[in-house]
Amino acid sequence: MAGIISNIEHFFKQKSILSYLIIINLFVFFLLKILEGICRLCDLDSIDPLAIFAVPASFDRLFLHPWTLLTYMFTHLGFWHILFNLLWLYWFGQLFVQFFSPRQLGGLYLLGGFAGGLLFVLSYNLFPHLLKVNDTAYLIGASASVMAIVFATAFFNKDFEINVLFLGNIKLIYIALFLLLLDFISIRENSGGHIAHIGGALMGYGFAKSYRKGKDLTAWINAAIDWIVNFFTQKRKKKRIKMVYKRPETDYEYNKRRSEQQAEIDRILDKIKKSGYNSLSDNEKKTLFNANK
Repeated sequence: MAGIISNIEHFFKQKSILSYLIIINLFVFFLLKILEGICRLCDLDSIDPLAIFAVPASFDRLFLHPWTLLTYMFTHLGFWHILFNLLWLYWFGQLFVQFFSPRQLGGLYLLGGFAGGLLFVLSYNLFPHLLKVNDTAYLIGASASVMAIVFATAFFNKDFEINVLFLGNIKLIYIALFLLLLDFISIRENSGGHIAHIGGALMGYGFAKSYRKGKDLTAWINAAIDWIVNFFTQKRKKKRIKMVYKRPETDYEYNKRRSEQQAEIDRILDKIKKSGYNSLSDNEKKTLFNANK
């Protein structure tokens, strides 16, 4: 038990993209639980905190809550839901960075989530059976993002094997295809979730195929993130630094200042002649000392 805790501490101390993704998911999970508890204690039944984070199937509601296409992929309600999603993210995220960079992991997590969310919304506005319930349907969870990471790793290196308990070494591509098959088979149950999985899987496949051709699909989204981070970083620095501009001294002002300083020194020297050095005040001694330098 102590070893597991030590490994967890070491993982989060690394401050990697993978650890940040897990932390954000955990933060949103606990934040949502706190908001739900407050609403229940205050009898605010008309307020649903989940509506702030979940992506709605309806185009009308999505238009009013566009940010949910981002927030939904970090949102979970049930303990088992977040546990399995984060375990899959942890396992396959570590496999992913063996072939790609951590920045690409973060970028693909977002792209996979966007692909899953958009396919979910489109499906609930195109298929007659789903159209009947699109006013109440919503989507949450990191599953689409995780599927993108799984499929990108599997299709980039089709011979890559992992050890599965009781089954031995199995190629990752077979596991990815089996998961996709399960989504198609189970699409009548939790239709929205399985459709989002398919969207994430397609994005992961597209990323792997494009990367083999020399094109990085995550480049634009990582560039956008860099721009946003740099914008706020520079803005914060500008607030901290107060620039003071001093007007250059003219020849007249310089000569006047030097003349006044010389007159003060002459006065101090005359005072020393008449009354001795000990008769000088501290300020006069300081002035004389600076002049000697």
